[in-house]
Amino acid sequence: MLRQLYIRNFTLIDELDMEFHSGFSVITGETGAGKSIILGAIGLLLGQRADLKAIKQGADKCVIEAHFDLSRYQMEPFFEQNEIEYDAQDTIIRRELTSAGKSRAFINDTPVALSMLKELGERLVDVHSQHQNLLLNKQDFQLSVVDIIAADADLLADYRRAYDAYRQKQRQLEDLRAEITQGQQNADFMQFQYDELSAARLQDGEQEELEQRSETMTHAEDIKQALYEAETLCSDEASGMVGRSRRAVSCLQTIERVYPDVKELAERMQSAYIELKDMADEISSRLEAVDFDPAELESINARLDRIYDLQRKYHVETVADLLAIQQDLQQRLSAIENSDEALAQMETECERLKDECRQLADRLTKVRTRAASQIEHEVVSRLVPLGMPNVRFQAAITQATALTPTGQDSVSFLFSANTSTALQPVSQVASGGEIARVMLSLKAMISGAVKLPTIIFDEIDTGVSGKIAEQMAQIMAEMGRNDRQVISITHLPQIAALGTTHYKVYKEETPRGTTSHMQMLSPNERIAEIAQMLSGSNVSEAAIENAKQLLKR
Repeated sequence: MLRQLYIRNFTLIDELDMEFHSGFSVITGETGAGKSIILGAIGLLLGQRADLKAIKQGADKCVIEAHFDLSRYQMEPFFEQNEIEYDAQDTIIRRELTSAGKSRAFINDTPVALSMLKELGERLVDVHSQHQNLLLNKQDFQLSVVDIIAADADLLADYRRAYDAYRQKQRQLEDLRAEITQGQQNADFMQFQYDELSAARLQDGEQEELEQRSETMTHAEDIKQALYEAETLCSDEASGMVGRSRRAVSCLQTIERVYPDVKELAERMQSAYIELKDMADEISSRLEAVDFDPAELESINARLDRIYDLQRKYHVETVADLLAIQQDLQQRLSAIENSDEALAQMETECERLKDECRQLADRLTKVRTRAASQIEHEVVSRLVPLGMPNVRFQAAITQATALTPTGQDSVSFLFSANTSTALQPVSQVASGGEIARVMLSLKAMISGAVKLPTIIFDEIDTGVSGKIAEQMAQIMAEMGRNDRQVISITHLPQIAALGTTHYKVYKEETPRGTTSHMQMLSPNERIAEIAQMLSGSNVSEAAIENAKQLLKR
């Protein structure tokens, strides 16, 4: 629950440091005194977007900080998952805004993203303002109420996993159908391309080999001339390098016995002679192999032209790329040929997943139907004491033909305040006061199913007064007795009198401008405040006595 709220430099608030207590508390004050400012500050702590205009004029930074006692709400897993220090007795949430436009959020002094602050805030505080009554127009809110009472979170999670798998498979099926249709339209062209590439009988690496052979044959005469001259320089009997090196070896070997130092040179020269002779033989062999065949050159160039034409046509640069295109075409044509089998297999799998979703959706319908009956009974039992003796309320569940992310059910809350009027959607026939009472009844019921530490009602008493207001206060007080903190911002003395703690918000004119303040009222101050709420600015003795009687009750 909220234990302490600290606000500095936020709109009209210079500094506010207020303690809060468990049970049912009330906040009163004249219109425009600053109650909405305090709600706005709490909203920032719950992750709402910041507006720099909220910083008090002349200040460079505003700070909003709240301390919570979470010892009874089993929230430690959230802190463990997000690697934030956990203090069950004193969890601190802080939000800072600077005039430079920076916004920072902290949980127990750990900087966090706004999304994480919002996630925690939704588990800590529920602020019910008048605009939330508009939720009764929305079917997803009505369905969520049924799901909360049905306690079907695990079943709903199982359904959503199955639904996501079904939708993914359904998208894959649609893609496959489109691919098959497109493929069948292009099948003739793809077959032509495959036949063209297949007829070319391409081989990886052949282009490089053909290009080298063409180059060699084109320069055959130059090659033969160079090889002939090299062979002559090596093998000429009179001046060739082979003969000379052989004679050099012989000269050195004749003096090895009398001059041993030359032995190594003789061996090296012998090696050179062997190498020269081998190279000379290789040159001679190459010279004999080089030949110019015009017909062969024409054939090689024709093959290369064919390869170049295909590369230009398919916008690639290598034979390997052409072979890859050929293989891809083969696979696509094979897929088209076998498409009926693949399509049937995927349709079967899609139907299996759909059946699984249907089974889970049917289970959801059953538990929701039971919960709807419970909601109808409990809402009526709460509305009767709130001045609706003939009220009828129905949580009507209808099944859609198509599956949705939440199942196959839609929920509509139907309402009639009297026996002579047919049941109709509550948002269409209920007055503002009736909607407020319906929402309070729903909130009271939901709060029993969801352990939410703090609930704040912002003027939920709109459109009601007298005995009905007192009954609404009784409901809020009852909610505050079940390990929960309920705070009501109210203009009605009947509600203010039932609070166990009473706070007043007021404005004060100072030399620096208008400022808003908040204080916890003492017993005598409560009498004066409620008497003023009863009679206006001129508080009479009768109003004071009436206030005392309200407080005694």
